[in-house]
Amino acid sequence: MINEPKIVEITEIIDETPTIKTFKFEWDFEELGKPNPGEFVMVWNFNNEKPMSIAQINDNELAITVKNIGDFTSQLHDLDVGSQIGVRGSYGSGFDNSFEGKKIIAIGGGVGMAPINAIASDLSKNNDVSVIVAAQTKDELLYGESLEKLGVNVHYCTDDGSFGFEGFATNCLSDLLESSTYDYAFVCGPEIMMKGIFDILEDADIPGQYSLERYMKCALGVCGQCCVDGEGWRICVEGPVFENEKIYRITEFAKYRRDASGVKY
Repeated sequence: MINEPKIVEITEIIDETPTIKTFKFEWDFEELGKPNPGEFVMVWNFNNEKPMSIAQINDNELAITVKNIGDFTSQLHDLDVGSQIGVRGSYGSGFDNSFEGKKIIAIGGGVGMAPINAIASDLSKNNDVSVIVAAQTKDELLYGESLEKLGVNVHYCTDDGSFGFEGFATNCLSDLLESSTYDYAFVCGPEIMMKGIFDILEDADIPGQYSLERYMKCALGVCGQCCVDGEGWRICVEGPVFENEKIYRITEFAKYRRDASGVKY
């Protein structure tokens, strides 16, 4: 882990969807440390800095997958191969990737597929992995084809029914559980989606890990900006990944979050 930005050069840019791009850059694991799936990095565009989930962990190479939703991400989307960015990290408590011989279900909603891709790719080497790839429409589906090439069982799910299962990720999971069961689950996406998934998995007695998102400033656990109500856990240190029993103790889960000034919304 490094706590000051490492200037890296973008080596590849992939247009994943009309609103999402993946940016690859070299990352010397021996010098800078090898991240675990579920961890994040802070990305600096020489003006501002934002947290980004790690979507791919390759041989001395990392990738972040970015949805264009504001000024910062729009500036990233305007970059070209050869452009430079600052990266520090990795940070946080990631997914448990020590499973072997297990039947795994992973669920990713929208750009929440970024950390799900990292953990599903890793676990596919030694486990029977299924992934629900969910999005509002066909054009926004992420990482399905690359996961299929790794032997992952991919279940596509779109809100509008334009591809795969028609409905929400919760509906798709309920449908799968009618004929299958799983040893463990990994989940990332909009929090209201994760709450629905959490309830279904709890009813089915399937333990899991959930990757949360909050407003982060320092990523070092100092500023307290990303603390969650209930236990005061810092998403950047104790999270972003939490197991079932800790999710129960986060009282704001799927109810509200706080903006940059700490106001609930």
